[in-house]
Amino acid sequence: MMAPDLLGRPPIDPRVFLPEDALHPFPARILLGLALGLGLAAGAAAQTFPTRPITMIVGFAPGGPSDVIARLVAPGMSAELGQPVVIENVPGAGGTIGQRRFIESRPDGHTLFKGSIGQATVPTLYRRLAFDPLAMEAVGLVNEVPMTVVVRRGFPAATLAEFVAIARRENTRLNLGTAGVGSTSHLCGLLLMSALGAPLTEVPYRGSALVLNDLVAGNVDIGCDQSTNTAEQIRAGTIRALGVSTPARVEALPGVPTTEEGGLAEMRMSGWNMLFAPGGTPRPVVERLNRALLAAMRDETVIRRMTELGAPPVTGERTTPEAARAHWMGEIARWRPLIQGAGQFAD
Repeated sequence: MMAPDLLGRPPIDPRVFLPEDALHPFPARILLGLALGLGLAAGAAAQTFPTRPITMIVGFAPGGPSDVIARLVAPGMSAELGQPVVIENVPGAGGTIGQRRFIESRPDGHTLFKGSIGQATVPTLYRRLAFDPLAMEAVGLVNEVPMTVVVRRGFPAATLAEFVAIARRENTRLNLGTAGVGSTSHLCGLLLMSALGAPLTEVPYRGSALVLNDLVAGNVDIGCDQSTNTAEQIRAGTIRALGVSTPARVEALPGVPTTEEGGLAEMRMSGWNMLFAPGGTPRPVVERLNRALLAAMRDETVIRRMTELGAPPVTGERTTPEAARAHWMGEIARWRPLIQGAGQFAD
């Protein structure tokens, strides 16, 4: 009970004059209004999106596997969205230079990032980053890509078992070309050395296409790269495939045995391609981008071309943004102990 004032008058109860929710610092009607306003704004953004050309950043050089997939899906997305989807290659530092530029862009869906397995390893490989590598929205998983263990044409091993025997000899020095720390080929190389129980001399390049060029030229001994990058050269005979790191043989390369068949059962992995939007992009815009991506992945030419490269588009329940994010998080958990155990960090 409140005391009377100095003149003996009873105190005034403010609740007599104010609505009940006005006593709350954020009245319910205001909170409801804000929520409705945000929802309407997000819906309006999706209805008008996109309002200008879309930039799809690729963190590696032109011609590599990431670039190939980006250029396959971009035309179909352009047709579906009614705006050009322009590829911008920003290579360097295992893709993190391009990823940082992307993450720092406006979260309105007009800047995208064609990511890969590298986006599952950056949080562990780089202990001091100037950006949050998880500040991204998964739009959709495009495909999973078999990894191929390949050697230069004149390499003195016709099978994976022969290669293993050579690599395990004392004082053997073999060069392994990779697209740099954090790239898919670097991770594949780590897995290969772990399975071999023997070191290889890593030769980092600024992109997978450059590794492939030197393999064809005979300047590097071994590569461990995605079939999207190697399949055509394998079929042409300019490099030799010793194994694919998948449980079963790949339809596009039926004559290439699995690494398990060749005696390296531990050598099992797949690369992958995923489309991201910046963190904080409105959900309706993410869904709009997902629909555009799926439209591109349903194109018969895209399906045929990805299948030829050994990496057909994902289908069914795996096509949603939620499935993509779950795959991404699972891959982060998988690669963290391997990277930490190898003690190979990018910084």
